[in-house]
Amino acid sequence: QVQLVESGGALVQPGESLRLSCAASGNILSIYAMNWYRQAPGKQRELVAVITSDGSTNYANSVKGRFTLSSDNAANTGYLQMNSLKPDDTAVYYCTADIILITGEQLDSWGQGTQVTVSS
Repeated sequence: QVQLVESGGALVQPGESLRLSCAASGNILSIYAMNWYRQAPGKQRELVAVITSDGSTNYANSVKGRFTLSSDNAANTGYLQMNSLKPDDTAVYYCTADIILITGEQLDSWGQGTQVTVSS
């Protein structure tokens, strides 16, 4: 019914930037929140950032001031701009979306993840 596709992950050097995208498609009426998680090898999954449909954002302390969320509601797409990347940011990044379908059903959908590696 719904598909989330992340893109933009890459290998970059410390201090560089990346922009991740998360595109949602399917029988979507609206998205009331889009969340970004990350999971590094051997570590627990971490909630990185959240953006709600009214544009409100929240960030983990570890990324505050470096990462910025934005969204194109008409395109059902969210973006995570990551600046001043550090090796500790290395992880698989997942987007999730709290979606209301055309049928009225609520759905929590996950993408497949995109790898971000920060290394010199």
